Amino acid sequence: AIVTRKSKRDLRIRDGFLMVALVWTVLPIFAALPLMIGLHLSFTDAYFEAVSGLTTTGATILTGLDDLPASINFWRTQLVWLGGMGLIVLAVAVLPLLGIGGRQMFKAETPGPMKDSKMTPRIAETAKGLWLVYLGVSIACIVGYRWAGMTWFDAVCHGFSTMGLGGFSTHDASFGFFNSPAIELVAIVFMLIAGMNFGTLFLAVSGRSIRPYFHDPEAGWFIGITMLSIFIVAVYIWKDGIYPDLDTAVRHSAFNVISIATTTGYASVDYALWPMFASLWMLFLSSFVTSAGSTGGGIKMMRALLLYKQVYRELLRAMHPNAVYNIRIGGQVAPQPILFAVL
Repeated sequence: AIVTRKSKRDLRIRDGFLMVALVWTVLPIFAALPLMIGLHLSFTDAYFEAVSGLTTTGATILTGLDDLPASINFWRTQLVWLGGMGLIVLAVAVLPLLGIGGRQMFKAETPGPMKDSKMTPRIAETAKGLWLVYLGVSIACIVGYRWAGMTWFDAVCHGFSTMGLGGFSTHDASFGFFNSPAIELVAIVFMLIAGMNFGTLFLAVSGRSIRPYFHDPEAGWFIGITMLSIFIVAVYIWKDGIYPDLDTAVRHSAFNVISIATTTGYASVDYALWPMFASLWMLFLSSFVTSAGSTGGGIKMMRALLLYKQVYRELLRAMHPNAVYNIRIGGQVAPQPILFAVL
């Protein structure tokens, strides 16, 4: 710091990428310390758990979650919540105060091909707005879980894990421990909210209107494909005799399809006992269904739509070589560099 104190310049794009890579590799080292100290885990196991939480992956090496210290379960789910929106976005709100530009970091971190669009004139204001919305919906999720019958501790932990779409639970049986349709309904609602673009939610909240969702090219596809999949899987497992009535099949199909499709990973039943088609279809959905700008994983619905439209365009060109067909997303022509980047 003494040597470089007189040097000052804005971050460049490559600086942003380096910062993102370093944060996501170095930060879990510190996040792993409570797990190493509290559970006496090896560094490898603790680092794995920390990375899984911060990246909202949700894979765990721990068993006996019901008997873990409350502080450890809280720490695990809090990592999911912090990683959900991305610690980089939070840092972007702080860096300008230090005289460091955060635009490059935001572009490097934000998923989706529409990362250059601005929701507010200043990137710091955008980051703060996203986090305020994220915090508000998280509080609503926690209150919803408490209303549905969870204890306050379980409500907070599962609220964190639901909004981050990470799937960490305080019980080995996950949501099967509660066996409550009301709790599952709360989880379904907030998993769907977290699976859609938080930028759209930000615009809807700031404008006090749901109109932004009608202009979001991903929202309709996300809801439509998810709802259709729930119906198909429910009918399939009902006809296969897994459940005696359609209502029960719809209940378990809705929760588990949404959980896997949004890359959350909660389970209310052992869906490995379902026919192979159901499990494979849910796994397929998890690769693309969630929206860009959400806390979910996969390549995102935006890229899936662009890939589909490119395939359709090439088929049209094969039949009509002289036809001019522009790929449009949200009423706007997608620039060629974005199409190449998606490919």
